[in-house]
Amino acid sequence: MTKHLAIETDASVGLKALEARLCEDLAWLELPPGNWMPSHRQDGREVLDVAIIGAGMAGLAAAAALQRIGIAATLFDRAPAGYEGPWATTARMETLRSPKQLTGPALGLPALTFRAWFEAQFGVDAWQRLDKIPRLQWMDYLRWYRRVLALDVRNEHDVRAIVPRADGVVELDMESTLGHQNLLARRVVLATGRDGLGGAYVPEFAEGLPHARWAHSSDPFDAASLAGLRVGVIGAGASAMDSAATVLEAGAASVDLLIRRADIPRVNKGKGAGNPGLTFGFVDLPDDWKWRIRHYLHCEQTPPPRASTLRVSRHPNARFNLGCAILDVQSAGEELTVRTSKGVFSFDFMIFSTGFRIDWYARPEFAALAPHVRAWKDRYRPQPGEEDRELADSPDLGPAFELSEKTPGECPGLSRVHCFCYPAALSHGTVSGDIPAISDGATRLAQGIASLFYREDIQTHYDRLQAFSEPEVFGDEWVPAEPPRT
Repeated sequence: MTKHLAIETDASVGLKALEARLCEDLAWLELPPGNWMPSHRQDGREVLDVAIIGAGMAGLAAAAALQRIGIAATLFDRAPAGYEGPWATTARMETLRSPKQLTGPALGLPALTFRAWFEAQFGVDAWQRLDKIPRLQWMDYLRWYRRVLALDVRNEHDVRAIVPRADGVVELDMESTLGHQNLLARRVVLATGRDGLGGAYVPEFAEGLPHARWAHSSDPFDAASLAGLRVGVIGAGASAMDSAATVLEAGAASVDLLIRRADIPRVNKGKGAGNPGLTFGFVDLPDDWKWRIRHYLHCEQTPPPRASTLRVSRHPNARFNLGCAILDVQSAGEELTVRTSKGVFSFDFMIFSTGFRIDWYARPEFAALAPHVRAWKDRYRPQPGEEDRELADSPDLGPAFELSEKTPGECPGLSRVHCFCYPAALSHGTVSGDIPAISDGATRLAQGIASLFYREDIQTHYDRLQAFSEPEVFGDEWVPAEPPRT
């Protein structure tokens, strides 16, 4: 007990020292800058500068990037404090899939990295021994990140409607523990995650099955309730492996992975493409190159992590069924009968690891946006053979991740809504949802919003410029020369 308390004390001391260093770093960099944003009121009410919907990693990074250039952001998340994003809820991997040394949302500040946070508590030797970052430890880091930067997060706020207006604000209706709220913001950022502009994709046949007999891999479900049952998992990606392993460890009688491909992808092409050129240059590529790169990555698919796959295969009651396309699924009583190209399977429960879809109409809070958002299918026609539904449905975003109108003038104010979640990938590259380049994306977003604000408020800034009267020379620094004698 004494030793445990000593370890906690050492960790606490190390963390306090790190926080002091971060404070010093920010002071040396003169961050954040002095207040430069004019306050706004509309309809007699205060208007938020930026409202961020979602306080997971992307939302926190966006808020921090705005904060460091002097723009106030308020984050709203439906989850209880400390449970934003998937890490402590629906994610089932043991560790993150990204290499531990990636700096994530640190925004170029060494003292804000996961490594600094980890070493401050557990030491350099522990860092050297660490292979991948444990999932729940990453959540602890994000909780610290929020606290140490004093980000304004409002938890248990469920956004019900986002309505752009023609008078320079976006109206937000939400329900919270305080009851119904109606707020106004000059800009709204959707930091809503992988499924942030739609939801989980499930095959059409799932709609006719009893929902008690299936779940999507992104759904919360009680793995312990599947003990002793026969489980089928559709897919072979990371979420499929993590879901299969979780239910196997919970005591499932068997797990069959039904994999349409003849083989599991072996090479992570996205990892091979990752470099600063892609991070900073993708956004400026011609449309055909953007589509070509993203479509190629979709077709190649990302392999599941080796550790996740071994986590499944070490169970003798796990079976990998390759080249196993699903032809039909029928429900009879408490059993699901699945007819495939490899034969017929009988399951008690199925998990669909089938990805996500972009569908503005599937989210009631987007009702005012859905008919008007311009998608890539409205701007670009791919070459034959390169058709891609996910890419076609991706929003066509501006340089600050802002939405654009399908028909100009039909939804004034739509460009005040910014998409800082995974579906931004076709317009901007993978800088708004994954750990490797999240800081670069957040910085691009913040700088873009700052530019838009400055242009909107240019008269105020010009008036301030004219009114500025702080002298640097007082008139006592010299003695006027006598005129020359004639």
